[in-house]
Amino acid sequence: MYQPESYAIALAFMIVTMLCWGSWANTLKLTPGYRFQLFYWDYVLGLFVGAIAWGLTLGSMGTAGLPFLADIAHASPNSILWAVLGGADFNIANLLLVSAIDIAGLAVAFPIGIGIALVVGAVSSYLLTPKGNPLMLFAGVALVAAAIVCDAAAYRAREATKQAPSLRGILLSLVAGLLMGTFYPFVSRAMTGEGAPGPYAISFLFVVGVALCAIPFNYLLMRKPLDGKAPVSMAAYAQAKPSWHLWGIVGGAIWCTGATLNFVASRTGVVGPAVSYSIGQGATMVTAAWGVFAWREFATAPGKAKQLLFWMFVLFLLGLTLVALAPLY
Repeated sequence: MYQPESYAIALAFMIVTMLCWGSWANTLKLTPGYRFQLFYWDYVLGLFVGAIAWGLTLGSMGTAGLPFLADIAHASPNSILWAVLGGADFNIANLLLVSAIDIAGLAVAFPIGIGIALVVGAVSSYLLTPKGNPLMLFAGVALVAAAIVCDAAAYRAREATKQAPSLRGILLSLVAGLLMGTFYPFVSRAMTGEGAPGPYAISFLFVVGVALCAIPFNYLLMRKPLDGKAPVSMAAYAQAKPSWHLWGIVGGAIWCTGATLNFVASRTGVVGPAVSYSIGQGATMVTAAWGVFAWREFATAPGKAKQLLFWMFVLFLLGLTLVALAPLY
């Protein structure tokens, strides 16, 4: 398998992660009227497409470790278990966060969910694998967390009416954030120890965990949506436009590309999972950039919202710069 030998290449991988994780949701915008629970089945298929594609290409090249298929075959039971648990953890967190956004709104659910995920993920990953300058790393994480708050405040300022957030939405955001912050340590644990496979095999096993969890959990949310909307059946999935299925698969493949490259970068020398995960969470800045420049979400927003967006970008760039420099000092 291919493994970067320099920090510059690993950093490029992490930046691609940030772009992928911040861009995949655009495919959901291209499927108007397609319920997220139905979109999610195509998204999971796309995760498999991405994991297999990278496994059979970069994962089967180079001289580090075993090729992709051989690596999966020789994976230890413990590594398989940790990777599958990580996928299941991520799956529940992802679905709960979307439900929380539907209930409480982006301005409430996003800073709670992603903010907690960033802090929990960075701290727990660093405790498991302490790499990088901790002062620079956690100062950068704090700046990124502040940027997320500015982003949420900008969306809130854009809204014409401001309703009090529901307790259910806040609780869902809290649970989603805690779970989203703990999936990466599972993945990191799966890649350590005797018989541990490399990141490409772990990516595939992670996707298996997502799929195994999605079958009962996403089906339950189809029958009993947490956002109060009407239940949806698989008949609606079969009747969806072919282009909607395609965009769902593309969205999953994009997210998995980011995840795979992030897992690879985390195994490079001085990088470590805490740095890799934290830079990946810069995806929030990328998502905001899509909303501002491509979807024109703030074209008619008040001046206060645009000022908050400006400071969001500044804080993100400063925070991500500190996190990126942490392995070098």
